[in-house]
Amino acid sequence: MLILLPPSETKRDGGAGSPLAVERLRFPSLNPVRREVVDAVVELAADHDAAIRALKLGPKQAGEVERNRGIPSAPTMRALERYTGVLYDALDAESLSSADWEVAAETVAVQSALLGLVGADDPVPAYRLSFDSRLSLHRGAASLKKRWSQAGAAALAERNDLLLDLRSEGYAALAPLPERDGAHYVRVLARDESGHVRALNHFNKQAKGLLTRALIEAGAGFEATASLLDWADAEGYELRPAGDGSRDLELVVPEVRGAPGKLMAALRV
Repeated sequence: MLILLPPSETKRDGGAGSPLAVERLRFPSLNPVRREVVDAVVELAADHDAAIRALKLGPKQAGEVERNRGIPSAPTMRALERYTGVLYDALDAESLSSADWEVAAETVAVQSALLGLVGADDPVPAYRLSFDSRLSLHRGAASLKKRWSQAGAAALAERNDLLLDLRSEGYAALAPLPERDGAHYVRVLARDESGHVRALNHFNKQAKGLLTRALIEAGAGFEATASLLDWADAEGYELRPAGDGSRDLELVVPEVRGAPGKLMAALRV
């Protein structure tokens, strides 16, 4: 099984690992594109004003350019610890046991705009780059989608295991899922008190983080969709086929008003 997560714009600073070496990352077929994109980001950062415009940074985010300039020599940390924000707060990688980290290392990948798919424990630096960032202000320069999509799709097509895609659409486009059984994009929906189901926005990321955490703690050893759905049902998660002719799955959670933390108690129904 492979669980695909989006990254986050916010990253934790620092790290104790040695500088980035792409040959140490999972999915080695992506290394040529990784080197190309890293070089382009560092080159862009050499022109501070151009980088500000290309990355669409505000005045208070100017330090992100310096961060990108230092990528080649910056310290690294494990990917699940590098990314922050709602999804990663819910996943809470820092509290995972050693056994859980072993599971995550084999079954979780993050879709980085800088490095493509990276494993949960791959050593990555802090950086600033989004799926829609431009690495050149020149008209006609290849977008990140054009740079990544073919190589990313090929990396996923090599796998024959269960794929559970929790990425946002923009990041999913950097490595599209293969069109086969057992490759599922997950939508998060909310059911209100009247039973009406709608797209979940505010708590979408938190629900994905909580589900990922639960799958890691369960060993994430599901080889087929049916076994995954059986586990979810037994654990009290409403995870179901979308029923619209697609291979999508729906994670339905109760609509929760008030503090985001309340979702943790309400996710299992």
